[in-house]
Amino acid sequence: MSNYIIHVDQQDFSVTTNDLSSLDIHQISTTNFHLLQDHQAYDVEIITEKLIEKTMTIMVNGNSYRVKIDDEHDTMVAQMGLFEKTETKSNNIMAPMPGYIIDIMVNAGDPIEKGTPLFVLSAMKMENVILSDGKGIVKSIEAKIDDSVDKGQLIIEMES
Repeated sequence: MSNYIIHVDQQDFSVTTNDLSSLDIHQISTTNFHLLQDHQAYDVEIITEKLIEKTMTIMVNGNSYRVKIDDEHDTMVAQMGLFEKTETKSNNIMAPMPGYIIDIMVNAGDPIEKGTPLFVLSAMKMENVILSDGKGIVKSIEAKIDDSVDKGQLIIEMES
């Protein structure tokens, strides 16, 4: 028997496969259903569904609800904290390959976020925009425009 947590707007419901199999539900069309439970009739229509995200918007007797369904695996992953967002602090930025600096897009003291363009490195006839791997504050710039750099050379020092 599988357990599910069904999130409807701001409410959570715990449901088992036995609970689901006991429902008196009839499919009217691909998106419309008629449900009987506890001597009450419900007209259910699926408005939108995102199967990968396990979410949908449904209309029940004219009222719209946002629904998300978590199975046992989703619950276990959430309990392990794997869905929690963590901030990555940016480390010192090194040249990923030999080349020369053709542009520097940040200055000492600038706060940066993950994905912030830092500098442009020309290598093997290609211009590579180097992005921040996390957030932080630029402590110093250790290279200048037109400097030739080696792989692994410090370009931007970040505050610790």
